[in-house]
Amino acid sequence: MGKLLEINLFGACIIRSTGQSAYEISSAKHKAMFALLATAPFGRRTRSYLQDVLWGTSCFDSGRQSLRRALSDIKVLMGADFERLLTINNSEVSIDLAGVHFIGRPGGGEFLEGLDIRDDEFNEWLRGIRQSPEQLFSLYSASTQQPPASILPTIAILPFRLVYGDAEHAVLGDWLAEEICRALSRSNLLAVISHLSSRELSASKIEMAQVREVLGVDYCVAGSLRVVDGQAILDADFIDSRSGRILWTRQFSDRIAEFIGGQSPPVTEVVRSIGQTIASEAVSHVHGRAIASLADHELLIAGVGLMHQLKLSSFARSRELIEEAIRRAPRAPEAHAWLGEWYVMSVFNGWSTNRAQDTGKALDCTARALDIEPENSFCLTIDGAVNNNLLMRMDVATQRFDAALERNPNEAMAWLLSSVLFAYRDHGADAVSRAEKAIRRSPLDPFGYFYDSLASTAYLAAEDYEKSLLLADRSLAKNDRHLSTLRVRISALHHLGRSGEARIAGAELMRRQPAFTVSEYRRSHPAADFRIGQNLSAALLAAGVP
Repeated sequence: MGKLLEINLFGACIIRSTGQSAYEISSAKHKAMFALLATAPFGRRTRSYLQDVLWGTSCFDSGRQSLRRALSDIKVLMGADFERLLTINNSEVSIDLAGVHFIGRPGGGEFLEGLDIRDDEFNEWLRGIRQSPEQLFSLYSASTQQPPASILPTIAILPFRLVYGDAEHAVLGDWLAEEICRALSRSNLLAVISHLSSRELSASKIEMAQVREVLGVDYCVAGSLRVVDGQAILDADFIDSRSGRILWTRQFSDRIAEFIGGQSPPVTEVVRSIGQTIASEAVSHVHGRAIASLADHELLIAGVGLMHQLKLSSFARSRELIEEAIRRAPRAPEAHAWLGEWYVMSVFNGWSTNRAQDTGKALDCTARALDIEPENSFCLTIDGAVNNNLLMRMDVATQRFDAALERNPNEAMAWLLSSVLFAYRDHGADAVSRAEKAIRRSPLDPFGYFYDSLASTAYLAAEDYEKSLLLADRSLAKNDRHLSTLRVRISALHHLGRSGEARIAGAELMRRQPAFTVSEYRRSHPAADFRIGQNLSAALLAAGVP
């Protein structure tokens, strides 16, 4: 496509054709809409977002009508270029940025100079861009702007002191700390202080006051290392640096060759223990406490932890915590993305009372996350999940997962959720490969049931029913409330010829989700028309599910 439209965002706002059809967008609201689309990741905004930002003072129905009328007026003005440049559906408006030529540049004038829109939401967005116009570069290429302040719990891994061993082992404690840092940094629920920063404290005796002052972290790991007869013994303390309280003291040991191997079991154990403790501590701490009394870093991780308990009361509380995290840190992209995942899980667990509305909210959350940080691999991943699981737009989901993995090949959640996409499309071998990569890259075990559950789906698509059943059982042993795992288990049992056990599991499914029917599954599930969905439907019917 050639360039059909040229847009100047700095100085006087100009939006006009470059082709044979001579036209120029003159309405302030119409200019504002193009500015919002042009500065969005992938040139895409949800209809609800445009309504809120441009017609936020109107009631919902009036805002919807205003947006519809604006699009109709623009279509009349642009003629054939409208269809070439703009794509409109029930939930989104998008512009093909390949057909847009941007004139002007940051520094060439004030952003949208003189554009007067009397809406608080739009003017708040406008002020944010004007204060940091360089952030627009991140909407089209790699970001150079400073990331927003983190609302995640922060942790430092201090180099471990060698207290017994030969001189050649002196670097082992530093190397172990660096490996643990590297593994923890893959988590979307932790902010990890760089190893180089942590190393600055290793030259002197470590004191918690110094850790708090220099690194400003919520947690730290410190300890010592001994090497005896080729055996490395690590004594590690996990400390709440704010209070100085030791949350656990544990010993990890193995042969040196295992310690420094590619998949070091001691490193894996340390990381798993840290993840379990931070998640459980956060969930325990928020129980019965007013939200206003909670620290920022407790909100998101506790919210995600409660979300994965899959109890209705915990699930409702989790949304309150995540929404509070967003109120306190509105530019934290992961918080918006996790709220989008909350709506996905609400629909998939049958708790949504309005699937269409919650789908729109999920999409709006991921759109806001990507507005803030378009290159964020986790936010791209959750947007892919929304498109795959709720909108059944597998082509768009594939683009999001590919973009996420291009930006971060170690994004465990992208490997995991893309494995579901491949499973739903009957690409069993690819689904299994991706699920196994996800499990290897996942640094936090508290949500291991979720990884096992989706890996079980991957093996079901590959028709390895024994492995699918093994993973489904392992997942349900950790969390027996994940009903999609139970459905996979029923299918695996059925195809293994264990019909009696399948019927028992079917009765359990109906006890837990009495409104569930196979016809509803066939109508709304993204895998329903593929072989995996047809096989699962047959297994459910045979197990007595109506």
